[in-house]
Amino acid sequence: MRKELGKILDVKFGCGGYGDGMIGIEFTLSGSWGEVCDFWGYWSGEVTEYTKWTDEERKLYLGEVLMKIQKILDQCDVFYINDLKNKPVEITFDGNCLKEWRILTEVI
Repeated sequence: MRKELGKILDVKFGCGGYGDGMIGIEFTLSGSWGEVCDFWGYWSGEVTEYTKWTDEERKLYLGEVLMKIQKILDQCDVFYINDLKNKPVEITFDGNCLKEWRILTEVI
């Protein structure tokens, strides 16, 4: 495990995730080590007999995503996701894989 400093290079809300079949928010994080993306979302599209999720599950998970977004907006004292660009972050890697990241509230 290693921790690196960086910033939010870009943030987008819309389709993404696995096969772009999800709706959510994507963060591009960058630093001297390069760039990495993190997507928070859940499956989009109609629930059919073939989907493995329900509308109730989708509402639950997307609600959790929106609560995480609200927390980050509050931490950065901004109102819009575009205003998260260039905010400082601390990123934890496990090998070369993103494990977690957080806003560096100490320097905002």
